[in-house]
Amino acid sequence: MKKLFIIIVCMSINFSCKSNEEIIKRKPYPQTAKADVVDDYFGTKVADPYRWLEDDYSPETAEWVTAQNEVTEDYLSQIPFRNKIRERLTEIWNYPRYSISSQKGGYYYFFRNDGLQNQAVLYRQKSLNDTPEIFLDPNTLSEDGTVALTGIYFSNDNKYMAYSISKAGSDWMEIFVIDTGTGKKLNDRLQWIKFSGAAWKGDGFYYSRYDAPEETGQFSNQNRFHKVYYHAIGTPQNSDILIYEDREHPFRNMYASVTEDEEYLVLSVTEGTSGNELYFQSQAQPGGKFIPLVTGFENNSRVVDHYDGRLFVLTDKDAPNYRLASVGVAPSDARWIDVIPEKTELLENVTIGGGKLFAFYLKDACANVLQLDYSGKIENEIALPAIGTVNGLSGKREDKLLFYSFTNFTTPSTIYSYDIESRRSTLFRRPELKFNPDDYEIKQVFYTSKDQTRVPMFIVHKKGIGLNGKNPAFLYAYGGFNENMTPSFSISRMLFLENGGVFALPNLRGGGEYGEKWHQAGMLEKKQNVFDDFIAAAEFLIGEKYTSPEKLAVNGSSNGGLLAGAVMTQRPELFRAVLPDVGVLDMLRYQKFTIGWAWAVEYGSSDNEKDFEYLYKYSPLHNIRSGVSYPATLITTADHDDRVVPAHSFKFTAALQELNKDKGDNPILIRIETDAGHGEGKPLSKTIDEAADVWSFVFYHLGIRK
Repeated sequence: MKKLFIIIVCMSINFSCKSNEEIIKRKPYPQTAKADVVDDYFGTKVADPYRWLEDDYSPETAEWVTAQNEVTEDYLSQIPFRNKIRERLTEIWNYPRYSISSQKGGYYYFFRNDGLQNQAVLYRQKSLNDTPEIFLDPNTLSEDGTVALTGIYFSNDNKYMAYSISKAGSDWMEIFVIDTGTGKKLNDRLQWIKFSGAAWKGDGFYYSRYDAPEETGQFSNQNRFHKVYYHAIGTPQNSDILIYEDREHPFRNMYASVTEDEEYLVLSVTEGTSGNELYFQSQAQPGGKFIPLVTGFENNSRVVDHYDGRLFVLTDKDAPNYRLASVGVAPSDARWIDVIPEKTELLENVTIGGGKLFAFYLKDACANVLQLDYSGKIENEIALPAIGTVNGLSGKREDKLLFYSFTNFTTPSTIYSYDIESRRSTLFRRPELKFNPDDYEIKQVFYTSKDQTRVPMFIVHKKGIGLNGKNPAFLYAYGGFNENMTPSFSISRMLFLENGGVFALPNLRGGGEYGEKWHQAGMLEKKQNVFDDFIAAAEFLIGEKYTSPEKLAVNGSSNGGLLAGAVMTQRPELFRAVLPDVGVLDMLRYQKFTIGWAWAVEYGSSDNEKDFEYLYKYSPLHNIRSGVSYPATLITTADHDDRVVPAHSFKFTAALQELNKDKGDNPILIRIETDAGHGEGKPLSKTIDEAADVWSFVFYHLGIRK
């Protein structure tokens, strides 16, 4: 669900235009037909006049999309510095970017984007000093870069690499296989895969898929009956072996993984985005009984490894901040023994590599990483260069050299190598950009929400700015699904900072920064806490004179798009500009589409009377009021978004335009990307175009003229 909005770059831009040239004349909004559709929710009648926009295959919807894009394009084209922003973005984005390296079968594999390539290319090299060779270039899979590589999965003997692709940003994937010895693509092709990787066992792998959907409903119809299959290399998909299905529970998803030693198949079963059951099956007897490890959906658990007859499980069972426990695979030894006990700080993740455990902790949303042995003894604390976020440190048991990345708000992803024996980190690859990170200040503050809860927030800006209430500010958050918002780098955001902007990221309830209790404090009937936290963050920035309502823009994506839509309908006077991106905006019908049913554990469902009552109170679509002057609004979505279907944004736009058309000059616009989805895998050319439009809109309405 999660899709963090990619926000913009660096270096000052010379914006020069006379005030009498800055007034933009908006074209009239397209006429949006209204139908007499009314639903009865437990005695409450709720009109849904724009229901017809849910049909993404109808010619009427297509005409509406075209008309709305024409209005938006006309408006944005009048912003005098739009082209300068796009040019600067294109220029500054043009630098080499690398992923973490991993060692597979005598090669080091890594991704590299030379600068302006639509998709990063997979390279490999024999040694770290050899010249890399291209192994798989996703840019050759389509002319416009809309086919993206979504995952790579090596067999345990490294003879094969399975890879998954998606087209036009859809969650639907296909899996293919390459022989790593020859580099040749095999004939294997698997289709109708969603929410799955490839878990290798021998010369084949486990994966999850749905039945093939109807042609006209593949991007909006509910996804039901997830199944796990085993595919043997060199065989057609229709001969794959069905491993697990649950015909009694159509709204459950199944995820397969295999321990590194290939001794156990692990099955994770979910009923939504929070909570799962775990089962394991001995691979000494394939097709045998799945043994329950964790039952019920109250907790979140994941098998990290199998070692010395015990499964190592990262879990919040009896530990809201998570712990690592080992469980014997023999029925006579099913005790849970803590390896890494719960601490005050959140144990965000545990990885394995080089025969060691690596524990990733979060303290106030900042990373701390420890190396431990399998008994849980701490052997080293990895020294990090600053406050930030760390990823990586995973590999096979025999690996002696691991890699990790470090990033924060002013540091692009920087790669380090880590020697297991010496326990030393060495700088491996550092991107070079045309700005000086020492010019900026990163601070963490704590503010008080409506119910007196203490909430942390990162604030980033140029050193030496005046706290006079006149700074343009951009407030971004997510607040849901147990997701952690930690310091991260955005090329595009640097443009805003360079031009005097203040960026703020609060860690709202609903996220997981302080464990499961923090998550639960912002879900279901407590979702209003998330909106209150966000509103309080805005009030803090205003009260401390970082900015003012006339200079404040807010943005969120996906679940964060719901956040932006909710706060703009609850406190419209608090913001100058609002940018809901691929947002969940119709809280009464979200569960009717694709994977939306899985979010009911987070939101509740209007199918239940108790849930309906609180959903109706905050649903952005249903809380738009007539006669209110809403902030300047740019809604963004995409035609192939089959996670949060674009009907959310379509209906929200139509309702806002209808009820706000005669109230003030603030535009209500929607930008609908074509051949794109929820955000993952979007080609860089489309990313830059969207970033240029978004920041042009923000700069114009916040009065940035430099």
